[in-house]
Amino acid sequence: MTNSQTIQLDPTGAAARFTRPLRLSAAEDLRGYIGSHLGRAFLFMTTFLSVVAVLLIFAFVVYEALPFFFKGSWADAFARVKEFLTANNWYPQREHDPYYGALAIITGSLYVTVCSLLLAVPIGVLAAVFLSDIAPFQLRQICKPLIEILAAIPSVAYGVFAVMVVAPWMQRRLGFNTGANALNASLILAVMALPTIISVAEDALSAIGRKTREASYALGATRAETIVKVVIPAAHSGIVAAVILGMMRAIGETMVVWMASGNASRIPSPWWDLSQSIRTMTATIAGELGEVPKGSDHYYVLFAIGILLLAFTFTLNLFSEYFMAKVKRQARGG
Repeated sequence: MTNSQTIQLDPTGAAARFTRPLRLSAAEDLRGYIGSHLGRAFLFMTTFLSVVAVLLIFAFVVYEALPFFFKGSWADAFARVKEFLTANNWYPQREHDPYYGALAIITGSLYVTVCSLLLAVPIGVLAAVFLSDIAPFQLRQICKPLIEILAAIPSVAYGVFAVMVVAPWMQRRLGFNTGANALNASLILAVMALPTIISVAEDALSAIGRKTREASYALGATRAETIVKVVIPAAHSGIVAAVILGMMRAIGETMVVWMASGNASRIPSPWWDLSQSIRTMTATIAGELGEVPKGSDHYYVLFAIGILLLAFTFTLNLFSEYFMAKVKRQARGG
C-alpha cells in the first residue's frame, strides 16, 4: 500500500469515506507541523494584543489624570484628592477659584445604578426562572432570543425614547417638575440591564441539571418548593454574577444618562426623591471632555473621574469572574 492510497467505502456502508492518505510524506508532515504552530502563534498574538490594548488604556487614563493630583506640594495633592472625593461643588470652568468636587457626580452614578438594579433584578431573576423551569421548550426557544435582541438596540435609541416619551409622561401623569431626572434614567437603564441579567441567570439555572430537580421531586417537593429551596440556592453564584454584569452595564452607560438624567451636579434632597435631576460620571466625561482645552486642570480632572469609573468596573468584573468560575465548577460537578 503506497502513501497515496486511500480508503473508499461504499456510500451505503457503515462508515463515511476516508479520503486522507494513511501515511503522510515528509513534506506533508512538515506542512502540518508549521501550520499548527502558525495557528497557535496567531491565536497567542491576538490574545496578547488584546491584553496589551487594555493595559495601555489603563496607563493612558492614569497618565493623563496624575497632573491633577500631583500639582504642587504633597499637601496640595492631598487637599485636591480630599476636595475631589468629598466636596459637592463642581465648577471646573471658573476662571477664578474653580472647584473640582465630584462627590455629587459619584453619588449620581450610584443612584441610577442601584435604582435600576432594584427594578431589573427581581424582574430578571423571575424571567430567568420562568424560562428555565416553567416555560415549554418551544416557547423558551422563542423568548430568549427576543430578550437578547434588546441588548442590540443602540443606547441613543433608548435615550431618545426616554426624552420624547418617558419624560413628558412623568411630567403629565406624575406631576414632576422635569421629566429628565434620576427615575427616568433608572427606568431605562433597568430595561437595558434586563437582557444581561436574564441570559446569564437562565444559563446558571439551566446548568443545575435535571438530576437535582428530579431528586427534589422524588422527596415530595412541589415545583415551587424545588425552584425556591433547591434550584435558586444552587445557582446563587450564577445569579450573583448576572446581577454584577447588569450593574456593570448600568454604571458604564453614557448616552441614556446624558440625555435622561438632567445633568444637574447635586445630591438629591431628600435622598429618596428620584424626581430630581442628577449627573453621572459617564455623562460628565462625555459632555465636557470635547470642550475643555488640553492640559488644563479641567482636562485632567475628567481623566481622574475616568480612573474612578475604571476602578468600579474593574472591581465588578473581578467579582463576576469569581462567581462565573464557581458556576463552571458546579456544572462540572466539582
